[in-house]
Amino acid sequence: MFNPILGILASSGAVAGGSYESIATTTVGSGGTSSITFTDGGAWASYKHLQVRALVKSANSGSSFDVVNMTINSNNLTKNHYLYANGSSALAGVGGTNSVINVPTSGYTSVFAGAVIDILEFSSTTKNKTIRTLSGVDTNGAGELVLYSNLYAVNTNAITSLTFSISGVNIAQYSHFALYGIKD
Repeated sequence: MFNPILGILASSGAVAGGSYESIATTTVGSGGTSSITFTDGGAWASYKHLQVRALVKSANSGSSFDVVNMTINSNNLTKNHYLYANGSSALAGVGGTNSVINVPTSGYTSVFAGAVIDILEFSSTTKNKTIRTLSGVDTNGAGELVLYSNLYAVNTNAITSLTFSISGVNIAQYSHFALYGIKD
């Protein structure tokens, strides 16, 4: 099935140039999971940037939205700015530092949020890291689109692990995360 958000970004070169290579994928099994972690075991060394493509929903009951949080090297992100639109209103501001994807809860049957997360110059040891996310979901005409820009300024160490979770609830079954490396 073609995902318009992921398809447009992948074909438009919305990320820095170079070739994409799949590093790892995870699909959540029965019962969901509390978190998804990607860890560098040396496989990331030949890449300049990382990209995570995800289709995600929360196992929380009801028909609302939850937020997927990301930590880097087991640390919280430092800053978060967002631009949010839902078809009838738009707003911008500073939000929860670890927020990267707004996702529907299990009350929305068969509805998942699509997201592309770019982690720029992840291996640099002299720069703070910039993370940008484009995510969206359509709940039968009443969805939302969110752009997040995050900063990881805890230290300038290379990124060696990424963890995704939803506070207090599991990531739902069939959610899918794919990690890609991007070369110059």
